[in-house]
Amino acid sequence: MVQGRFAGGALDSGQAEAELLTEIIREQRLYPVFQPIVDLSTGECFGHEALIRGPEGTSLYSPYHLFNAAIRNHLQHRLELLCRRCSVERYSALGLQGKLFLNVSASLLSTPEHQHGFTAELLGELGIPQENIVIELSEQHPFDHHGLTRSAVDHYREMGFHIAIDDLGSGYSGLKLWSELHPDYVKIDMHFVRGIERDSVKREFVRAICNIGDTLDCKIIAEGIETLEELHALQEMGVRYGQGFLLGRPAREPDLLIEPLVVRHGYLQSRSDCRMLAQADTARVLVRSVPAVVADAPLHEVSQIFSNDPQVISVPVLVNGEPAGVVRRADLLARFAAKYGRALYEQRPVSRLMQTDVLIVPADTPLEKVSLMVTGQEESLLIQQDLVIVEDGCYLGMGNVRDLLRRMTELKVRNARFANPLTLLPGSVPINSEVDRLLQRASDFHVAYIDLNHFKAFNDSYGYTRGDELIRELGELLVRFVSFDDNYLGHVSGDDFVVLFRHHDWRKTCESILAAFEERVQTFCHAADLEAGGIWAPDRHGQKAFYPLISLAIGVVHPDPYQCSSCHEVAELALEAKMQAKAKGGNALYLSPRRAPDLLPAGCRSA
Repeated sequence: MVQGRFAGGALDSGQAEAELLTEIIREQRLYPVFQPIVDLSTGECFGHEALIRGPEGTSLYSPYHLFNAAIRNHLQHRLELLCRRCSVERYSALGLQGKLFLNVSASLLSTPEHQHGFTAELLGELGIPQENIVIELSEQHPFDHHGLTRSAVDHYREMGFHIAIDDLGSGYSGLKLWSELHPDYVKIDMHFVRGIERDSVKREFVRAICNIGDTLDCKIIAEGIETLEELHALQEMGVRYGQGFLLGRPAREPDLLIEPLVVRHGYLQSRSDCRMLAQADTARVLVRSVPAVVADAPLHEVSQIFSNDPQVISVPVLVNGEPAGVVRRADLLARFAAKYGRALYEQRPVSRLMQTDVLIVPADTPLEKVSLMVTGQEESLLIQQDLVIVEDGCYLGMGNVRDLLRRMTELKVRNARFANPLTLLPGSVPINSEVDRLLQRASDFHVAYIDLNHFKAFNDSYGYTRGDELIRELGELLVRFVSFDDNYLGHVSGDDFVVLFRHHDWRKTCESILAAFEERVQTFCHAADLEAGGIWAPDRHGQKAFYPLISLAIGVVHPDPYQCSSCHEVAELALEAKMQAKAKGGNALYLSPRRAPDLLPAGCRSA
């Protein structure tokens, strides 16, 4: 009876999947997204790869589940042709420029459904040149090679299409396929890109692929670029084209979401160097692409994911589209290793083995805060090393505590390099990076620019040693009053400090700082100067002049993140606010009414 109920439940689940997939195809409920492919030598967008998503909120939203369901239900032909139609029509509607890379299963390439001119007719209707289309063949799945012939590929090439091989290095026959098909493009699997800057074996592999590409006049595209270090290493090796989250995420309207890129000092960077640094300081940099499963999926799907990538230690489980837990490799292996374990459990639902003791981290969380979140968890988390990274509540990828520790070490080294040597507070580079991160997130924040009035006169009268002591004292005072939970404190240079306030009590905090400084500075001045209300010191012409006692000016600006495009524009606003505060004299606080830079007159704007 138990076996009968179990078999009946599996059958019902399979029927439901088939009905949902048939409905999706019939109603054309597929949604293409486009990821840019960038020319790493110029920063220009060379083209886009079309990727497909199923209906949101369903078990077939992810392409992994969608196409596996199509294979199980013998609907792969119909699904792929619909994917191609949706992608090409959306590409035309968006007016995207450059090449369009279309994924095609190699095993379907020689079938009549794929050779009767469907794509050519569609392109003709939409007015898209056939040379703009790249047929991308994957070698990742063994079944893709059955039935693949040179004549089938030549058929598409003769029609004007270009040919690409995807995921080179992820299977066993990539080089053989390359030699037989003579593709126009070859994509290097992301495994060889991940951490390439510190892996000499991966660098030699990529360098060899580039040499073969040059010899065969084949363009090489590196997939899965996620960090600046990976990008720079690939550029130094002469890789011409790249694709990955660092350069642009898959989006329904990529022309609206992709940040323009430029080449500086031989490296590809964003328009704002600081903004790219800001991205590198958040949990987003820890993301590793790991397929997710739904709670009612059979455990054999998880087993297949582990088999495909030995580096995956946990597979995330989604409930209603949001992460709810993970299935860990060790738990699955232990269950399958038991007598008859695989036979008993591989069809059981994932929920039977799901663990919920996992840390879910928003992608824009600063790495310092992620580190605190990790250390605040139970010791088991450090052992399991599970981090599920989300964006707007949706699963983005998996993170690893080991990667977090490495990034934190790099961050500390970088911050130490850019820290002010007098106070050891972050200097201008990390401050600018943090401002750009806040702008990118459209955060509500205030910038307080803090400066000492008449500090030169104080230095000249009391000596530079006493001046350094005063600056250190001011730094310690700011540390005491500024909460580091939501705010950011930095030491720009000399006697200039900056506080980035995220809470609404910024005014109260600034007033407390002014009051405390006015009281504390009394101990730094001679009694005679205090009684006289000022000091005598040389002016810029060497003549003795009387200056008021040293005081503190705080200029505050409330940037509009939708009108300020970079840290440099915010710095200009903050500098102006500081000058207004200094003009008031004494210990003063000034809030600037300006929230954005002035726009240039129409005649002064660049074309």
